[in-house]
Amino acid sequence: MEHVEKLPWSAGTWTTAPVRADADGDALVVEPAEGSDLWRVTSYGFIHDDAPGLLADLPDGAAMEVSFAWGASEQFDQAGVLLRADAEHWVKAGVEFADGHLGVGAVVTAGVSDWSVGRVDGWQGREITVRVSRSGDAVTVRARCTDEDWRLVRVAPIDPALAWRAGPFCAAPTRAGLTVRFTGWSRGAADASLH
Repeated sequence: MEHVEKLPWSAGTWTTAPVRADADGDALVVEPAEGSDLWRVTSYGFIHDDAPGLLADLPDGAAMEVSFAWGASEQFDQAGVLLRADAEHWVKAGVEFADGHLGVGAVVTAGVSDWSVGRVDGWQGREITVRVSRSGDAVTVRARCTDEDWRLVRVAPIDPALAWRAGPFCAAPTRAGLTVRFTGWSRGAADASLH
């Protein structure tokens, strides 16, 4: 990102308070509550809106990156970036442990949720960076592990009339004790192109 602004953890406000969020040098170690998640209706029939996200403004023409390391091991452990306007309009993007595999993907919600995911088992235990980039009525999601090339995860529609905020999030739908070590949070110019 050009003209990158490194955001301090104090720059954001929590959507839902985590069990704990402790500074560890420049990092922030977050423990989400057992049962926390983000999902609306589709297929499962329930609404969850209680995963902790630490959000700051993300205007049109801007991008946000979040880096983290963790030891995902239980069903639906997840971490990444949350882009949110309100309870019915949000995107969560990052990695999730499901059915014995680590996957990179995104859930895009406009009233109801969808889910796209692809396996990245080789990313387990390594630093991961997720990037969301706003451009008009679209958000582009990219991710990478350590210094690998960026991987396009998703291009999705969003309502440009809404005020969007973004930042690190994590969730632990099936267990207590998950901790995610967030190592970086920055905001800069949106991606110039999709390719």
